[in-house]
Amino acid sequence: MNWKDALNDFNYYLKLERGLSDNSIVSYSYDIQKLITFLEKNKISVSPIKIDENQIQEFIYEVAKTMNTTSQARIISGLRSFFDYLVFENYRDKNPLELVEAPKIGRKLPDTLNLEEIDLLIRTVDLSHPQGERNRAIIETLYSCGLRVSELINLKISDLFFEENFIKVTGKGDKQRFVPVSPVTKKYILLYKNEIRIHQTPKKGKEDILFLNRRGNQLTRAMIFTIVKDLAEKANLNKNISPHTFRHSFATHLLENGADLSSIQQMLGHESIATTEIYMHIDNKKLFDVLEKYHPRSNKS
Repeated sequence: MNWKDALNDFNYYLKLERGLSDNSIVSYSYDIQKLITFLEKNKISVSPIKIDENQIQEFIYEVAKTMNTTSQARIISGLRSFFDYLVFENYRDKNPLELVEAPKIGRKLPDTLNLEEIDLLIRTVDLSHPQGERNRAIIETLYSCGLRVSELINLKISDLFFEENFIKVTGKGDKQRFVPVSPVTKKYILLYKNEIRIHQTPKKGKEDILFLNRRGNQLTRAMIFTIVKDLAEKANLNKNISPHTFRHSFATHLLENGADLSSIQQMLGHESIATTEIYMHIDNKKLFDVLEKYHPRSNKS
């Protein structure tokens, strides 16, 4: 088995057996391709069946020179999954990464925006611009529904169940969930859909896609990043934000206002509640305020 065949088989496995999204599969392929490129560059002729722990370790030492610990850990995780697959299919007896340790990564708390900053960004949208109503609806939907950027660009008109106050979201691995939608979000989406989008001619196959570019095509992830970055710059918001920042803010604000983790997990579309907890950061002062308010010893000297 050569590397090309092994990688193709692994991609089919990720898509058909594990149901991963195209973006996730591309990420896995990218990590494995880095190993293949390293072997070719160093003229190491070895198949995925025969490569050993020492050769893997040489590769990891090499990438460690130019990558941070987060990227190193991701590559090691991707390679471990690849070789686990080869072991599962009986191509190998053991995983050469069994004894390879990933670098320790501190849990980084995600950046968030407060409500005033989100309102500022929405007010900054130029509604006189042809894409103004669309951009306002995009920002409001990202924040009020906690969507991933891939979920937003794939949102369909047929996914809008506004009479029931829900939208249907297709998340990672094509898993679908229903997310409640607020009256304000519905208002902005309907303004865009009924006043702006109705005058566009969608490209073939994109007739049901909600958010379109000016040429009637589906928006890309990069376009959403650009919209957010441009708004932050115009609003003089001195924070490094991305579309995902609105998802972090959505989850954090729900928690701070009393929502339970299980409900937030369901709305975010997380399989594990441990993943949800990463978004749920509360500063030390808030924790102290909770202790002071609720603990029976807090008011006694």
